[in-house]
Amino acid sequence: MSSSQHCRKSLAIYPGTFDPITMGHLDIIDRALNLFDKVIIAIAINPGKTPLFSLEDRVEMARQCFPHDYSRIEVDTVSGLLVKYAADKGANAIIRGLRAVSDFDYEFQLALMNRKLEREVDTIFLMPGFRWIYISSSIIKDAARHGGDVCELVPEHVNQKLLAAFSK
Repeated sequence: MSSSQHCRKSLAIYPGTFDPITMGHLDIIDRALNLFDKVIIAIAINPGKTPLFSLEDRVEMARQCFPHDYSRIEVDTVSGLLVKYAADKGANAIIRGLRAVSDFDYEFQLALMNRKLEREVDTIFLMPGFRWIYISSSIIKDAARHGGDVCELVPEHVNQKLLAAFSK
């Protein structure tokens, strides 16, 4: 390894809708921070989805999860081709969370397409800790919508936002 490669900072992009951000997401971010110098949480602007929370709310909820760690964490928004965004930012990798075998087929196809488009950006698959393996933003929203207590599955400020959203 050359000295220029050795001194280069590593950067990963962790994309998602984060509607809302969950303890599973935070677990993946912690794992990514063990592997990379910096992680950009890239909140997707996806015209095909109708999120519960506005883009601004999702950005703010993510930022509130890391009040003291802005040197290693950045929260940004992304629209368009994610792998192009990653390359433009100088990222080494895109982080994707895998919960189950059912996630793998689609994620594998996406990773291969991204590699075809940008050879310098790798896809890294990370599994959340076992205690978060079953949760998703959709499942959490469904539970909260029907009065379920999700306070252990999301950060406290996110739980408050969910309670407010579904008390209307």
